[in-house]
Amino acid sequence: MKSTSFLDRLNSWARNSVTLKLFIIGILILFLLIPAAMLSSLIYERENLRDGAIREVSEKWGLQQTLAGPVISVPYETARLNAEGKIITTTGYAHFLPDTVAFNGNMEPQKRYRGIYVVVLYNTKMKVSGDFGQLNAAALSVPEEDLHWEDALFTFGISDMKGVENSMEAILQDSTYNFGPGTVTKDLMESGASFPIDLSKNRDNLGFSFELDLNGSSDLFFAPFGKITSVNLQSPWSDPGFEGAFLPDTREVNENGFQAQWNVLQLNRSYPQQGQGSYMAGSGDNYDAYRQDRYYNSQARGQISAFGVRLLLPIDEYQKTMRSAKYASIFIIITFLTFFFIEVLNQKRLHPIQYLLVGTAIILFYVLLLSISEQINFNLSYLISCVIILVLVTFYAYFILRSQRLTMFVAGILAILYGFFYSLLQLQDYALLLGSLGLLLILSTIMYLTRNIDWYNLKTAAAAEDAEMRNDD
Repeated sequence: MKSTSFLDRLNSWARNSVTLKLFIIGILILFLLIPAAMLSSLIYERENLRDGAIREVSEKWGLQQTLAGPVISVPYETARLNAEGKIITTTGYAHFLPDTVAFNGNMEPQKRYRGIYVVVLYNTKMKVSGDFGQLNAAALSVPEEDLHWEDALFTFGISDMKGVENSMEAILQDSTYNFGPGTVTKDLMESGASFPIDLSKNRDNLGFSFELDLNGSSDLFFAPFGKITSVNLQSPWSDPGFEGAFLPDTREVNENGFQAQWNVLQLNRSYPQQGQGSYMAGSGDNYDAYRQDRYYNSQARGQISAFGVRLLLPIDEYQKTMRSAKYASIFIIITFLTFFFIEVLNQKRLHPIQYLLVGTAIILFYVLLLSISEQINFNLSYLISCVIILVLVTFYAYFILRSQRLTMFVAGILAILYGFFYSLLQLQDYALLLGSLGLLLILSTIMYLTRNIDWYNLKTAAAAEDAEMRNDD
């Protein structure tokens, strides 16, 4: 009988040890999690390129629009004595909001393309009407005699003035005024249009109306500045998203478009009808976090209570690809377990390099899905990517396993996994329930198949043959 050296025994243990194989598989899984994590960065990068293309087109046409107002602003100058007996003069603006304001308009959407990216633009023809009741100067902390009514301003807020298509004329108390650019005071609105009015003689029951021809992109929002703010909006776009502080009271959405109506009361907001200076100024940080910088950076608390509509694209391929990539680690683990149990139960031996190649193919699926979905429909992209990787792994499994039965078993497992994860993408509300039940079924199957395996006395056929050959020698 020929004795074996230590190196021979170590080599035999390394080749046949199940514990070592599990350890190596674990290391490979951790290694493959690095490119799996990089998938998220790749998706974000492509999404940022898409957003950059959208911004580039939108900045030339008109950004997301928020309409606020109108507001009557009256300058004041008041004097008081300080503790040292000196006269301190304070200047500013007192602001009055309308009793009623109504927006009636139609949004005409259109699609523009920047490379492979789609940009949703719109033009809206808006009629704005309403009235200012009695301007309640007594509610101010500034004496009424310090108000310069003859220098009042009528201001309407528009977040992106580049979108204004035609000149704006307002009818106020049977008189016609032309809007000029700018808001003069930035207390309430960062940008907009305004004109001066003389209210020294008459400042009660000021009815107004004007029309607005405005370009914008994706979103149209309204700030509820009236005691009663009503909006009636319609469009042929069939995929609207109603967002902001208030949902429409009535809405109708079908394949021909949508129509929505809002009615918002002053009791629904957190600021009064009149005040001076930046009396409505609130936390711009809260507003930016809420709107995620999609609207102009205003400090007006009115923008936090803004409401409106977003013209949605039916499919966001990046969002679906990101959701799909979150399952990459589970996909790798289940695939590796499949090949491992084929080794154990069918006395096959696979090299770690073969595991690594299969894992790389799984990662490549998500790269294919991302690149193809930028060109065609996501569902078809998923099918094409799935078929490519399934054929690749199946052919490779046939050559390394040398068994048609085991190859078909691997192909079936992969097909089931791709179908299972696709169903999770479609069932957003029930994804967690279906996912947990699916994982429970997978774990139960593994436990059932391995219920009779003695892991302490497990030997592959190759190990048994090596032992028999040593005994013969």
